[in-house]
Amino acid sequence: MKKGKKAKAATSEMREEYDFSEARPNKHARRYSEGASLVVIDPALKKHFPDSASVNTALRKLVSSFGEAKSK
Repeated sequence: MKKGKKAKAATSEMREEYDFSEARPNKHARRYSEGASLVVIDPALKKHFPDSASVNTALRKLVSSFGEAKSK
């Protein structure tokens, strides 16, 4: 194992150059905390799936065409 530099101790003070006065809350944070998944689709499919609603609709139709899945 390599001997690396020791990590600096965390301090409770922020550096002066960090300015969060205009920061905004992450508008997607709630959805991801609820279990949303992020998937990147091929750019060629974008014309068919312009938003998450169209992707979800297509996936629901596909899954329903499989019928009931058996439990393992």
